[in-house]
Amino acid sequence: MKFSKEIKVGILTIGALALTYFGYSYLKGSNILENNRIYYAVYDNVEGLTKSAPVTINGLKVGNIDDIKFLDGSGRLLVQFHVNGDFSFSSESTASVYSTSLIGGKALAILPDFESKARSAQSGDTLQSKLDKGLQGEVMDQFIPLKDKIEHMVVSADSVLVAVNSTLNPEARDNINQSLSQLNQTLIEFKNLSRKANSFMANNEESLNKTLKNLDTTTENFAKISDTLAQVEIASTVKQLENTIANFNTVLDKVNNGDGSLGKLMTDDQLYTNLTRASDQAADLLQDMKLNPKRYVHFSVFGKKPGEYEEPESPNQ
Repeated sequence: MKFSKEIKVGILTIGALALTYFGYSYLKGSNILENNRIYYAVYDNVEGLTKSAPVTINGLKVGNIDDIKFLDGSGRLLVQFHVNGDFSFSSESTASVYSTSLIGGKALAILPDFESKARSAQSGDTLQSKLDKGLQGEVMDQFIPLKDKIEHMVVSADSVLVAVNSTLNPEARDNINQSLSQLNQTLIEFKNLSRKANSFMANNEESLNKTLKNLDTTTENFAKISDTLAQVEIASTVKQLENTIANFNTVLDKVNNGDGSLGKLMTDDQLYTNLTRASDQAADLLQDMKLNPKRYVHFSVFGKKPGEYEEPESPNQ
């Protein structure tokens, strides 16, 4: 059966149009040969989400965004997207807009609710919506407080500079210049002093070396003396001292107990009384010998026998 040129051209044209439509739909992420399920989500702000953006479940691409348009006069946006395959999820699942990378675009992630007892989502259902800040949002959340601190610091620094400018009047600046000049002069003098010290050390290097050598010798001798002192039998000396103290304590115990002459003298009251009485009698005897020597001593130049002692008359009689 032969076809005319017009029929062939018509068939080719229809085929080209169908292929073009299929290719355009495929490039948009929609395969007309698959049974796609259509879902909706409402957002106050889509954060840069565009048509043909991917739709993922657990990181796996399962569809694309079909359309984004205003829902009403309040500015809310209605996002239409399709999901390929037979993966089932709850009607209470959430459609979350997130950033694919720090500098990349936006995508839509379906967060399945596996614990919900609600029915499975059907084509045409509207899912709950959510905006995920992602890495970029977290960076911005961290950057905004930092930006506020930087602004506050800049304002404080500006205030400090204003205060410094108001404080540094011409007289204060002159004083600072004079102080810097004096500091520079001090540094020059210190440099000269350092140069003289280096010259002194260079000229007396031999003497300094001898002094240090003598100091090393003295240190060694002191170490030897320390070793000698460490080797002294200190323990024996301490032992002898302890024995001496113990013997002294024994003597004191005997004295306290009245043993021996010293102990009796220290503890016997009668002996003390007798000694006191004997001392008093000896004093009286000496006094009487001074007053009446003839009573005790008889002396004659010619050898005459002395007579009996006659007690002198009392001056009171």
